[in-house]
Amino acid sequence: MPPTDAPELTRAIDPATLQRFAADLSALCDPARDRVLVAVSGGPDSLALLLLTHALLGDRCGAATVDHGLRPEAAEEAAWVADLCAARGIGHAVLRGELPERTGHTANLSARARALRYDLLQAYADTVGATQIATAHHADDQVETLIMRLNRGAGVRGLAGVRAKSGRVIRPLLGWRRAELGAIVAAAGIVAVEDPSNVSDRFDRARLRKQLAAIDWIDPSRVAASAAALADAEDAIVWMVRQLGTDRVAAEGDSLTLDPRDLPFEPVRRLVEHCVRQIDATAEIRGSALVRMVKALESGDTAMLGDVAAVALSPAAWRFRKAPPRRLL
Repeated sequence: MPPTDAPELTRAIDPATLQRFAADLSALCDPARDRVLVAVSGGPDSLALLLLTHALLGDRCGAATVDHGLRPEAAEEAAWVADLCAARGIGHAVLRGELPERTGHTANLSARARALRYDLLQAYADTVGATQIATAHHADDQVETLIMRLNRGAGVRGLAGVRAKSGRVIRPLLGWRRAELGAIVAAAGIVAVEDPSNVSDRFDRARLRKQLAAIDWIDPSRVAASAAALADAEDAIVWMVRQLGTDRVAAEGDSLTLDPRDLPFEPVRRLVEHCVRQIDATAEIRGSALVRMVKALESGDTAMLGDVAAVALSPAAWRFRKAPPRRLL
């Protein structure tokens, strides 16, 4: 059941807090010109983001709440956010849509809900002319994300964590703690919505969050700094692979040929992924399968990934092409 307490609209945000947020937002967009759509669930993190953004941008701040239809309380919570925004003069919309079908090994419920959420937010941003979409990921989220990905054996790409900017999606709160955001909401006289999934042991992140609450030696701000350094490293690798692709990958009719000589493993792995995606854009590429393909080609063997067949013609030439249709018995 969402809270019924009416917000005290006259309470202002502390100037030092707003100045700090202005600096973080300015690093990701132009607060003097951009129109920012804030994704608001009704939880304390997203409400704090809404309060900060509206205090800074005024009418150039809008809000949207995505109702995934996964919980019976969600519609009522979205309506509560709509009422709160109306009381503060903030344009708001409730967005709904059908969850995408489950496809592949990784398309679990959370992933499908996330895909729906961003699709709806992007479409609505186009409708209202928002140049940026802000989400409330913060430093504690970053710690949880990195630990979960470490536990799954993620590489540099995964360990880059939650990115501060991805297209027009911005996350200006990555340097903020969960408690700081909760304090902003409490100071505004608002009792936030509590999503039960945030404390349910059914979910990996919720279980991890409970464990981390008992640990006092982890510094989320330093973890966030490490994630930012890994994000810079990822950007450097992407840039390097893009340059290498021009020199090392050649199109020959319906196939691609890669010259992997004298390259470290990671650029070779990325170039192989590039070749596979160029030929089969729908290929489901899991990290372990990609590594197996690279190892097979290094050994002079053939390999398959999705509908792409690869063969090592020589140490200097790995050829990728669409595999012929499989015979039906």
